[in-house]
Amino acid sequence: MEACGVSLTPSTAAFGDEKKKMAAGKARGETKQGPLSLTAEEREALDGLDSRLFGFVKLQEDGARTKTLLGKAVCCYESLILKAEGKVEADFFCQLGHFNLLLEDYPKALSAYQRYYSLQSDYWKNAAFLYGLGLVYFYYNAFHWAIKAFQEVLYVDPSFCRAKEIHLRLGLMFKVNTDYESSLKHFQLALIDCNPCTLSSFEIRFHIAHLYETQRKYHSAKEAYEQLLQTENLPAQLKATVLQQLGWMYHNVDLLGDKATKETYAIQYLQKSLEADPNSGQSWYFLGRCYSSIGKVQDAFISYRQSIDKSEASADTWCSIGVLYQQQNQPMDALQAYICAVQLDHGHAAAWVDLGTLYESCNQTQDAIKCYLNATRSKSCSNTSILVGRIKFLQAQLCNLPQGSLQNKTKLLPSIEEAWSLPIPAELTSRQGAMNTAQQAYKAHHPNTEPVLGLNQTPIPQQFVPVHMITSSQIDGLSSPAKRKRTSSPTKHVEQLHANKDNLNPPQKLMLEQLESQFVLMKQGLQKCQSSHLSGPNDEQSLFSTGPAQYLQAAVTGIRKQTEVRTIPTNSVTQGDALNHLSSHIATSGGQQGITITKESKPSGKRSFMSETSRHAGDTPNGCTIVEELSNHVQQLMAEPVCNSNHGDCASPNLLISDNPQISTLFIGKANDNVGTGACDKVNNIHPDVHTKANNSVASSPSSVISTAASSPKSSGQTATHSVSSLNSPHSRLYTINREGLDNIQSSKKPDMPRVSHKPGPQIIPSVSVSIYSSSTEVLKACRNLGKNGLPDSCILLDKCPPPRPPTSPYPPLPKDKLNPPTPSIYLENKRDAFFPPLHQFCTNPKNPVTVIRGLAGALKLDLGLFSTKTLVEANNEHTVEVRTQLLQPADENWDPTGTKKIWRCESNRSHTTIAKYAQYQASSFQESLREESEKRMQHKEYLDNDSTSSNFSGKRRKGPFKIIKFGTNIDLSDDKKWKLQLHELTKLPAFVRVVSAGNLLSHLGHTILGMNTVQLYMKVPGSRTPGHQENNNFCSVNINIGPGDCEWFVVPEDYWGVLNDFCEKNNLNFLMSSWWPNLEDLYEANVPVYRFIQRPGDLVWINAGTVHWVQAIGWCNNIAWNVGPLTACQYKLAVERYEWNKLQSVKSAVPMVHLSWNMARNIKVSDPKLFEMIKYCLLKVLNQCQTLREALITAGKEVIWHGRTNEEPAHYCSICEVEVFDLLFVTNESNSQRTYIVHCQDCARKTSGNLDNFVVLEQYKMEDLMQIYDQFILAPSLSSSS
Repeated sequence: MEACGVSLTPSTAAFGDEKKKMAAGKARGETKQGPLSLTAEEREALDGLDSRLFGFVKLQEDGARTKTLLGKAVCCYESLILKAEGKVEADFFCQLGHFNLLLEDYPKALSAYQRYYSLQSDYWKNAAFLYGLGLVYFYYNAFHWAIKAFQEVLYVDPSFCRAKEIHLRLGLMFKVNTDYESSLKHFQLALIDCNPCTLSSFEIRFHIAHLYETQRKYHSAKEAYEQLLQTENLPAQLKATVLQQLGWMYHNVDLLGDKATKETYAIQYLQKSLEADPNSGQSWYFLGRCYSSIGKVQDAFISYRQSIDKSEASADTWCSIGVLYQQQNQPMDALQAYICAVQLDHGHAAAWVDLGTLYESCNQTQDAIKCYLNATRSKSCSNTSILVGRIKFLQAQLCNLPQGSLQNKTKLLPSIEEAWSLPIPAELTSRQGAMNTAQQAYKAHHPNTEPVLGLNQTPIPQQFVPVHMITSSQIDGLSSPAKRKRTSSPTKHVEQLHANKDNLNPPQKLMLEQLESQFVLMKQGLQKCQSSHLSGPNDEQSLFSTGPAQYLQAAVTGIRKQTEVRTIPTNSVTQGDALNHLSSHIATSGGQQGITITKESKPSGKRSFMSETSRHAGDTPNGCTIVEELSNHVQQLMAEPVCNSNHGDCASPNLLISDNPQISTLFIGKANDNVGTGACDKVNNIHPDVHTKANNSVASSPSSVISTAASSPKSSGQTATHSVSSLNSPHSRLYTINREGLDNIQSSKKPDMPRVSHKPGPQIIPSVSVSIYSSSTEVLKACRNLGKNGLPDSCILLDKCPPPRPPTSPYPPLPKDKLNPPTPSIYLENKRDAFFPPLHQFCTNPKNPVTVIRGLAGALKLDLGLFSTKTLVEANNEHTVEVRTQLLQPADENWDPTGTKKIWRCESNRSHTTIAKYAQYQASSFQESLREESEKRMQHKEYLDNDSTSSNFSGKRRKGPFKIIKFGTNIDLSDDKKWKLQLHELTKLPAFVRVVSAGNLLSHLGHTILGMNTVQLYMKVPGSRTPGHQENNNFCSVNINIGPGDCEWFVVPEDYWGVLNDFCEKNNLNFLMSSWWPNLEDLYEANVPVYRFIQRPGDLVWINAGTVHWVQAIGWCNNIAWNVGPLTACQYKLAVERYEWNKLQSVKSAVPMVHLSWNMARNIKVSDPKLFEMIKYCLLKVLNQCQTLREALITAGKEVIWHGRTNEEPAHYCSICEVEVFDLLFVTNESNSQRTYIVHCQDCARKTSGNLDNFVVLEQYKMEDLMQIYDQFILAPSLSSSS
C-alpha cells in the first residue's frame, strides 16, 4: 500500500523536540507521566495509514494494536496542535482526518479535513484527502458533497487504488437520486474492476438488475435476476433476496404474462425465497399479497401474521390486513387494522383512503371526509384530484340532509376519534401469539361470519399522532394514543405541561420546548412525508406501487452499520434518511468486506439509520431523498445533540476535534475574535466547491488558465492560490459568499509563531512548469528528468489544472429590470448584407449570447421548400425519424403530469418512425387543430360575457389535463447522395455559418459527428420542445426555421450555466444528461437574465459558444440545424472546459478535443496569441503523456505494435469509461484477432487485467511525427502586422 498524500516521518519526529518544550498540564494528549510521543516503529507503522485503508483495515481482535496506535497518534497530534496554538502545517490536519476516519470518529474526521481544506490552497492535488472527505460525506448522507468529492478523486487520479469503491458508492448515490443512467455506468465500471471492494461482484450485479427494475425495464431486470440465480456459489441471503424480487415483480408487472401464470410464478419464487431465508418478514408479506389476489384468504392472513412475527410492525401489512377484513365483511376488524396502519405511518395515504371507503360504505360520511382529507395531505397520495372531488360530493350530501338526522342515526362503526383510542389487540403484534385461539374467540362475537381474526382484545402501545394529520376544525377533540399510555389530545397535553413549567426539571423543560416548537410547526401545516401507496378494498394490488423505487428494502446491505446515528448537523441534508429506498449501505467499520443482507429486526440502542417505514419495501414512490445544496456551495455544520431513546442520554456528534475548548477553537479558526468558546458548537463547513473566477483565484478548468498561466520565454508559470478559512459566528446559520466576495475572505493569516514543519510526501502533485516555447526534444527531456526524480509524470503541469467547476453567478447581480434583455437582431435586406464582415464579428462576439438574423432566406433567395415536409416525403419517405412523446404545455411553464405543481423535469419517451408516417401525423394534427378552433368559435359567446368563467377555463387549460404530442427530432441529412439538393442549397450561406468551411473547427476533425458537422432536421407540431441544454462541447450552433409556423426561444448567457446546473441538482436532475425545462420564476429570483424571442420562417438563430437555450414550437414547422466552431480563443477555451467537465462527470465528449487539437496544429496557422498558447499547451501535455506511457510499457516488457490510421478514421474512446484515447490503444487479444478493435484506456485495461496480459497495445502515431507537428506549430504573424 502506498503512503498517504503526506509523509509522517518529519512531522512525527517533531514530537520529540516538542516534548521537551511542552509545559506540564492536563491538556489532551498528556498522561500523569507526561506528554505522549511516538516511537520510530510507530511512526513507520502510521506512515502507511490513510483514508485508502478505510474498510480494509481491521480494528477488532487482531487489529486492536492498530486501533490503539491510531488513538495514540490522534492524542499526540492534538497535543502538538494545542501546544502550537494551531499554527502547524496543513498536512497535520489531513493526517489527523485520516486517523479519525479509520477510527470511525466521523465528526472529528470532518472537522480535521475541513481545517486542512481551509489551509491548503491546492487541496485538490491530494486524492487521499478528497477520498476521505467523500467517505465522511457519504456516511452523513450528504450525497451532493460526496459525489463531488469522489468525482474529483477520479479526475485528479484516474488510477486511484480505490476507484472501484468510488464507482460503487457513486452508483448507489446516483441510484438514490434517480439518475439511473449515471448509476448504471458507475456500477458497470465497478463490476469490470478486479480490485477489492466492500461489495462482491454478485451484489453489484444485483444492484444492476434492480436498477433495470426501477427503470421499468422489466424484461432486462428479469433476465439479470435469472442470470444471477444461475451463478455458482451465490450466497444464500442474496439468493433469497433475488428470488423475493423476482416473485414480487411477477405479482406486479402485467408484461410478464397473464394473471394466473404470473401469480403461480410469484408464489413459487417467494416460497423458494422463504426456504433460503425463513425469517424474512418482507417475503412473508409479499406472499400474503399474492394469496390475497387469488382469493386464498386464510393463506394470506397466515402469511401476514408471519410477516408481523418476523419483522417490526408495518403500516403496509396492517393496511393489507384491513383490506382482507373488509373483503370478508368484517368492518370492525378492518377499522382497527386501518387504525394500526395510520398510527404506524401518519402519512399512509392508502390506509386513509381505505378507511374513508370503509366509513363511506357504512354511511358515516363525516368520518369518511376526515379520512379523505388526511389522505390528500400525504405527499404519497397520487390521486389527490379524485379525492378532492369525492370530498366535495360528500360535503354536498351532508348539506342536503335534514337537521338532526346525523345525531339520530345509529353508527355501525366507532367514529374516527373513538377508533383512535380503542384498544388494539396486542395478540396480533406479539411474536408468540396463538392464531387459533384468537380465531375461536372471535367466533363468539360473529357467529354468522367466518372470521379471519378478531381485533378486540388487549391494547398495544401506539405512537403519538401529530395534530396536523387531522383537520383541527373538523376533529377538535381527537384523542390520540401516546407512547405506552393513553392521554388526552396533544393540544391539551402541551397546555398542561406549559402550565406546570415551573415544576419541571431541566430535561423536562427542554422536552417541553421541543414539543411546543413542533406543535407550532404542525399548526402551520408542515408535514413529514412517509411514503406509501394507495390501495382500495377492491383493488388491493395497487397498495404497492410498481414504480421505479419499489422494494429496495430487500437489496443487499452490509457495508454500513445500521445501529449508528448519522446526523450531519447541516442544512444541506434533509431531515430523515437519505437512503429511504436504499438497503445497500457502505461499511463504516474496518475490515468489513463481506455482505450482510437486510434484516427486518429493529436495532436496539440508537436510532436506526433506516426510518421505521423505510424498512418495508415499496414505501418510497420516487426512490429518493433529496440532499439539498446550500447556496454558493457553503455548507454549515452545527453540532446537535443526539439522544438515545432507550436511556435518555444525549451525545453530540461534535464536529470539534476535542472536548477541550482550546483545541476546538484552534480547529475552527479565529474568524471572529469576539466569539467565545461557547460558540465552538457552530462550525461552517466550506466544501472544496467554493471557488472564484480565474481572475480571483484558481482557474475553474484547465483551459481557463492556459491563456494566463502558459509559460512564455520571459515568464515562468505561476499557480494562483486559493484558500478559504473556516467561518465561525454565533449569529448566523448560513454564510453567503458571492462571486467576488471571496476576495474579502482571507485564508488563515501567517502566524507570528513559526509553523511546525510537515514535509509533503510524494503523492502531492508538484508545482512544476515547462515552457510551451521550448522544442519538443527539450520538453520531453525536461519531463523525463522530472519523472526520474520521483515525480508522477502523469501529473506534470497539473498544478495549472484543478478540477473544473461551474462558474458562480456573476457579481454584482443584475437589477430586476435587466432580466429580460432585448435579443440582438440583425435585419438583412440583400445578399451584400449577409456577407458583410461585421456580421461575422457581431455573431461571434462573446458579449452576444445569441443573435437572430432576420430575413436571411429572403436575402439569399434560399429555397426553403426543399426542406418542407412534402419535399422530404417525396425524396426519402422511409428515412428514420426519432420521435419524442411529450405533453403539450404553455411555452413559459412546465407542470407535472397531474398539473398540480411546476417542475424542472421534462419527460419525453423515445421511439422511432419514418418521415412518411410522421408527415401523416403532422398533417392530421393540423386538421384536428382546425376542428378544435371551429368548436371554440362556436363556444366563444358562452365565455365572452363571463370573465370569471373565462379565466377559470384558461387556468384549466394551463394546468392540464395535457394533450400528448409527438416531436420528430434528430433526422440525419448527412448523406449527400440522398439529400444532394438540400445540402447544395446551404452552400449559399455566408462562410462563417456553413456546415463546412476552413474557419470551422469541426471541419478539421477528419470524420463525421452526426448533428454537429452534418445537418439535422426537426419536424414539429405546436408544443414540441427541445429541452434546456448547451451544445456539445460548447460549440456554436446555427438553426434555420423552415416554417410555416414559428418557434419561441429562451436563452441564458454562458456565464450563468453554473446557476442552472445548481437548479438541476436541487431538482434531482443531471444538467448534462437529463431533460429539463427551467422555471422562469426560479431564474428571475436568482437574477438570471433570459432572452426570449420568436423565430419566424427564414430566420437564422446563431447560438454563441456555451449559451444555454431551450425551444418550443408555436406552430407546425420544420427546422434545420448544425454546429460551427469559430476559430477563436473563446470557442476553444469553452470547448476544452466542457471536455474536462464531461470527464469529471463521467460523460462522453462528442468532440475529441485532443484529436482535434493535433489536427488544428497540422492544418491551421494561428495568429491569435491566446488561441495559440492554449493549443500548444494541450499538445505539450499530450506529447509528454504519450512518451511517458510508451516508455513505461516498454520498460514493463509490453510490446507496442504499430497500427497507424486510415483516412476518415474516427477518434477513439474507451469502451468502458468513454474517455478519449489518443495514439496508444489498449485492445483485447480477442478483438485484435477478430479485427473489431474494442478500445480501452490504460486505466480500464489495468483494472480488467492488472499486468495487461489480455491486451495488445496498438500505436497510431510515431513519436517523431508528433514531435514534428509540435515543433512546426508556431505563432503565425497576424494579418495587420504582415501588411
